[in-house]
Amino acid sequence: ARNTVVLAYQHLVDEGYLVARERSGYYVNEDILAGRVNAEAVEPHSGDMFGPDWSSRFRTTPSRWRQIVKPKDWLNYPYPFIYGQCDLALFPVADWRECSRRALSVGAIRGWARDSIDSDDAQLLEQIHTRLLPRRGVWASSDEILITVGAQHALYLLANLFFGKQTVVGFEDPGYVDARSIFGMTSARILGLSVDESGLIPDEKLDQCDYIYVTPSHQSPTTVTMPLERRHELLARSVDSDFVIIEDDYESEFNYVGQPTPALKSLDHSGRVVYVGSLSKTLAPGLRLGYMVGPKELITEARALRRLMLRHPPANNERAVALFLSLGHHDSLVRRLSHAYKERWQVMGQALARYLPESARMPAFGGTSYWVKGPDSLDTRVLAERAAEQGILIEPGDVFFLGENPPKNYFRLGFSSIPVDHIEPGIQTLADIVHDLA
Repeated sequence: ARNTVVLAYQHLVDEGYLVARERSGYYVNEDILAGRVNAEAVEPHSGDMFGPDWSSRFRTTPSRWRQIVKPKDWLNYPYPFIYGQCDLALFPVADWRECSRRALSVGAIRGWARDSIDSDDAQLLEQIHTRLLPRRGVWASSDEILITVGAQHALYLLANLFFGKQTVVGFEDPGYVDARSIFGMTSARILGLSVDESGLIPDEKLDQCDYIYVTPSHQSPTTVTMPLERRHELLARSVDSDFVIIEDDYESEFNYVGQPTPALKSLDHSGRVVYVGSLSKTLAPGLRLGYMVGPKELITEARALRRLMLRHPPANNERAVALFLSLGHHDSLVRRLSHAYKERWQVMGQALARYLPESARMPAFGGTSYWVKGPDSLDTRVLAERAAEQGILIEPGDVFFLGENPPKNYFRLGFSSIPVDHIEPGIQTLADIVHDLA
């Protein structure tokens, strides 16, 4: 045993982790603590003198574009009226743990641990094909479905496959910020399309477009729903003007008044609609799983492009989600979320009517947020700063608009991640700040 210990110490000395001091013992090498073993310290050089000028090499600088800013520590705020986050108290931990455990069985690992090249989990494709899409009236075979790393990934693939410098893309104004940035990266021309209380207005501007991006279930950011009559009008116009529709069907699960309106894709008889769906708003945004549905030719090319980017989404996650869907856990979760969100939707609507009666609201009958128009003199950037000082997070609305001089008196209030009993006091305090500023 003594020899073993001596050999172990000698090995650590040889590796440089210890130093031996005669008649004293062994000590940790101070160079190890400083991270300088077997290396001379190198004096850092100024990038201006010796290194490349990185800023001059960037073809594009997305960090400088207008975007929604959310504090990383939003959970520490008592009134986080932000959009796109989930309430961790509603997450089905036990159900997800069960599905993850099954996905980690020996048999399952043999299936997903190998490199699938560009393939998706067959069970997940089957669940989307038989369970998710039919509820939206959409019927598609497995080779017409592609799994993506969230809806944004699907939009990125479509933009790179379709758009060029001469492409005109019709875009809701106000509209989904990240989609606008993705489309803009391709140098396509973004044409703003007006939105009213029924969503995108299908006017003569559509005749100029090659593609239309639309969020008909709950328009981003106004949350209004496009009625059936207008959907038919938009589809008819797509045939007459020869444009393709990219339908982002997010938040279609959350409807609090009446039945959900069928997806545009379900009404499409000419094959002009590419459908994009996501599990971010129902399961968890951090999971990053979505899907697109389109003709086989499109899915073949999108799959090949995805392979060049990331080959395929993590196969273990795909299998866990497939199990989560097949065991009925997703159905139960959607029912639980719908019940909780409907209560928050009602409480927030009542609080806005009570404390901000002079502010206009779009008629939202679902989704997870309210779109509010404040007094003309209100600057919601200033409002957001003042509100944050009181523990309230909101999203200023100017970032959603196209153009260099967007209106500054709009803001969005999300309720998916805030406890219901925090909504009214948060709105009351926010209203006091609005009245002070306006």
